Amino acid sequence: MAKVRTVKAKKRCCKDKPRCKRCPVVCKRLEKAGYAERVDGTLTYVIWAPKPARKAARARP
Repeated sequence: MAKVRTVKAKKRCCKDKPRCKRCPVVCKRLEKAGYAERVDGTLTYVIWAPKPARKAARARP
């Protein structure tokens, strides 16, 4: 079973390399890949930890 966690994304991206885990860009990429779901149109996301760690790392280049 995958781990589930709730993350509140930051308001703005700081554009660091690699991007931080709370970055809105990372949350959006994980949502697009099917590993996250947005809660009621807010900045809060429910994230299912991808089994291959590469998928999570790929969202933070």
